[in-house]
Parts: sequence; structure tokens; C-alpha cells
Amino acid sequence: MVMKVKEIRVGDCMRKVVVTLNEDSTVMEAAKLMRDKKIGSVVIVKDDLPVSIVTEGDITYHVVAEGRDPRKTLMKEIMHPKLKVIGPNELIEKVAGILRDEGIKRLPVVNDKGKLIGIIGETDIVRISPGLYDIIREKAEIESFGSPEVLSGSCEICGNYSETLKKTGGKLACEECIEEESVG
Repeated sequence: MVMKVKEIRVGDCMRKVVVTLNEDSTVMEAAKLMRDKKIGSVVIVKDDLPVSIVTEGDITYHVVAEGRDPRKTLMKEIMHPKLKVIGPNELIEKVAGILRDEGIKRLPVVNDKGKLIGIIGETDIVRISPGLYDIIREKAEIESFGSPEVLSGSCEICGNYSETLKKTGGKLACEECIEEESVG
């Protein structure tokens, strides 16, 4: 059975093991944990609920580049003030849109009570299917432009590959199909 893009939900591809720290942990603790677990971020929790996320980039920009001591700098000093999260029943397309719009690489997944139950990111989408990631990325690009941008890929009408796809009638179509549609 082939899953359609719209059938894939966050809960189907999220990672269920999430590395967390509290906001009073030091940046040094976070950096060592990220190194040991081979991960790029830790979720910050308070009272067992996620409140932020700190990434390798945050440590580089806000600690290393500023010459701050990672043994004395606390996570609450560098963590993001607002945390974007997603639910397990949301469509994978929504994740792609949030990642694109917010310029982030991963989202904590929470249940209806706000409890952390997983994490999902770009690599999880690619792990499912590299082709799926390309489809989501292209669709997100098209929707963000909202204009008949010229793209390459498979025509959604005839299925043939084209270097000059244009958005027409809500679909990406090759020049031949666009011409046939206007003639017919």
C-alpha cells in the first residue's frame, strides 16, 4: 500500500526519545550531552513540560562567538523565548511548512495536555522518503510564491518530467498540458 503525502502524520515518523534538560542546566552540560548522544539540540523542560529548545547553533552564536563561559552560562540565558510545537496527528506537510516559515530544523511533539512525546525534524522527513521531502519542499516553495513560478519536476497532469513546470489550476503542469488545456 502506498501512503499519500497527506496520509503521513507526525506520529508516524517522529522520534520518541527526546533528550531534555532543565533551564538551570549549564551550556557545558548541554554541549557534552549533544556530543555524547550525537544530536543537534536539547529540549528544555520546566515542570515536565517543554518550554524551549537549544541547538548547536544557539551555543555557537550566543556563547562561543560572544566569549561567554559555557560552564557558567545557563540554558535559560540562551534558550528561545517561544517554543513552536506540533501534535502527533498533524500532517507531515504542516511540519514542512512550519520548518520553512520559522527557519528551524526540528519541532517538539506534544500531546493534547502539552506533554512532550517526541521530536520531528528535517532528517525524520528525509528518513521516511527522500522523494517525499522533495515533494513537500517544492510544494512549500510554490505555495510561498503564490505565482506561476517556473520549476522542474513531474507534470501533475501527464506525469512527464519537465524543466518548465508552471502552476495552473492548482497543479504543476508542463507547457504541453497548459497549451492543451487552453485549446480545449
